[in-house]
Order: sequence, then structure tokens, then C-alpha cells
Amino acid sequence: MPMTIAQKIIARAAGCEVVQPDDVLWADVDIAMMHDSSGPRRIWPALERLGVGVWDPDRIVLVCDHYVPANNVAAAEILQTTRHFAKAFGITRFHEAQGIAHTLMVEKGYARPGELYLGSDSHTCTAGVLGCLALGVGSTDILGVVTTGRTWLRVPHTIRIRVGGQLRLGVTAKDLILHIIGDKGMDGALYQVLEFTGSAIDALSIQERSVLTNMCAEIGAKTGVVPCDALTVDHFASLGVDVEPGPFSDADAEFSATWIFDGHAIEPVVARPDRHDDVVPISDLGGPPVSRAYIGSCTGAKYEDLAMAAEVLRGRRVADGVLLQVAPASRAALQQAMSDGTAQALMDAGAHLLSTGCGACPGIGAGVLAAGEVAISTTNRNFRGRMGSPDSSLYLGSPYSVAAAAVAGSIVDPRQFVGGNP
Repeated sequence: MPMTIAQKIIARAAGCEVVQPDDVLWADVDIAMMHDSSGPRRIWPALERLGVGVWDPDRIVLVCDHYVPANNVAAAEILQTTRHFAKAFGITRFHEAQGIAHTLMVEKGYARPGELYLGSDSHTCTAGVLGCLALGVGSTDILGVVTTGRTWLRVPHTIRIRVGGQLRLGVTAKDLILHIIGDKGMDGALYQVLEFTGSAIDALSIQERSVLTNMCAEIGAKTGVVPCDALTVDHFASLGVDVEPGPFSDADAEFSATWIFDGHAIEPVVARPDRHDDVVPISDLGGPPVSRAYIGSCTGAKYEDLAMAAEVLRGRRVADGVLLQVAPASRAALQQAMSDGTAQALMDAGAHLLSTGCGACPGIGAGVLAAGEVAISTTNRNFRGRMGSPDSSLYLGSPYSVAAAAVAGSIVDPRQFVGGNP
């Protein structure tokens, strides 16, 4: 029976020759991830009550990213609990203030092509960029995974997304995925896998592709996946890991739908406040003024995101009345930005560099919004109160668009600032 990538990965993990959408079964997990917010502080008491440990510390990744650096005693104690958990159970893949979990999973190649990866966060789907099946679950489910190495699931249907052509200069994966979400709605792919293919996808870097898989959560999808191709193989090779291309969906695999987009037709867009599916071209927006520009999160503060912002900001200054904040998604991203002058360009323009971590994205770190503030951000969610006061307004856009807004003092088409344009 022909199968999709998702079906093939689940079949292997479940020990089945064939699985079909809507089958409910048990599967072996290859790797699991928890972070400081969703992990030890929630599951450790249950482990003690049950009198059990972890199934395999070498297949668990533990990251402190939500509460770093601690800004109150409660946050400090959460971080302390997470450290103690890593030590108590011998978890060596423990990272504190090294980067956002989803960024690290890709940067370090922890999730491999063809593997079943479960993480206790909705943006676990980011790692699907590496050709794995990356599923986000809650703390109760991750408790079961951590103790047994197994999970149950319903086999999802798959929607194939074909993006032809190529994205134009100044247009990014963030514009593409926002366009898709705006076209299909925030519940347009409920409990389905989005499989990204096409010439426009082939032309994107791993970091850019990861924006697509990251934001599958914002369209209701179970996860997203980009088949492991030569670019993915090269990514792992740079980490000293040998992988083979694939798995790939069979040519005659059954998809629940095929969505076709023209990459060349995509233009810079934003999601307007309170709904990430209220997406409009910036050219139609009318230039609303902003008081805050934020470059951060697993979605929008990787090295390439910082470099995009620097391209706009180099030789320019942040407008009066605008605060531009940059929270790098990982130390590696910041180090690369420091080594090639990207970070200096951001600072010369007037940007404020914040600590690596989730920061203001979930509304619990540095950079949260006050009542009345109007912000544009590279983050992935903009529901009311997401980044601070429920009386603030939050637009979502690409790093180019956020940097352009910081310079102009209003949301403008960033293409006027890239590619050598004055």
C-alpha cells in the first residue's frame, strides 16, 4: 500500500508494515524533548509518586529557554528544578540559555530523518524540517514518553503543499507561511501533516524552511515535514552525522488535499493584531505607525533572520519613538552574527540586544508590551495579550518587514530597503 512520509515513519515506529490514516496505535519514540516550562516542574512529582525513572536519558533533550534569565524567584526556582532533574537522571543533552529548544533541535541535528520525535511544546513541529515526524504533546503525554519510550497516536492524514517558482528578493518563508495561513485559516489543517514540496521550497535554506514547519501549529496542523534532500544531508554532514535522503512519500500515496501556490506571486505580508490568519499584503495596509519592533523567537531570530534585519538596518537608524529589540534564538546565532558584523550593524542602527531565549514571545520574558503599544514582531502568534498587555496591538511579519518598520516608524514594504535600494 502506498504511504506518505508520515505513514512510513509511524509504521516503522509501530512495527507495522502498513498504517492508514485514522489508525490508532502505539509507537516507539526515537527522541523526546522537554523544556523548563513544560518539563521537570510538571512531571517530576508524578515520577516520584510512581516510583519510576526515565526510559533512556540519552534520548531525552532538556532545555531551559522560557525562563532564562530568571527575572524573579519563581523563575529561578523553575530553572533550578530543571537543572536538578538533568543531574538526577543523567540527561547530558541539557542546555540552559544556549538557545530556544526548537532552534537547538535543528541546529544540533538531534532529530534525524525518518525518526519519531515528541516534544512537550506545540512548536515541536519545527524539527519536521529535518525529515522527521515531530509531534507536540502535553505534559501528561510527555510523562508517558519519558517513562516508557512509547506513545499512542492516531495516524494523521497529509496535505501536500506544492510551491512553484521562487520567492523574490525581500520575500521570505515567513511571508509564504503567513500567506498560506491567511488563505486557509487558522483551522485549515486540523490534525493533518503538511508536507512541503516544490521548487520554491527546494531553493530555501534549512533555517528558512524551518519557519514553514514551525508555523504549522498556527494552521491547526499536527505537524509539518520537508523531505530530507541533499540540503538536509549537507546540514547533517556539517554536524559530522551521515544520513541518507528520505523517506519520501510514494508517488501514488493518497493525500487528503494538494495546495498549490506560486512562490513568485508571494509578496511581503503581515498578520494584523489578534488573529494570525488575518493576513494582508503590506502594500494594502496603509502604513500604520508602530512603537515597538521585536526580532525574536524560534520562528524569527535565527542567524539568517538577524542577517536579514541587518541588511535593512545597515547604514540606517531606528526611527525616533520606536524601540527595536533583538533576542537571538540561540548563542550560535548570536556568535555568528558577532563574527561577521551582523550584530554590530544591528547595534549601530540602535537595536537593543536581549538575552537568548523565548523572551517576550510567550509573554513571560524581557520585552513584553504595555497597554497601548503597537508592535510588529517576527514571532509566530499574535492573539490578544500574547506578548504582554491585552490592550497592546501586535502585527506579525518577516525580519525584513520588522526591520523596515523600525526604520520607517510604520509598517512599510521592506523591499525598498533590500537589494541595494536606497
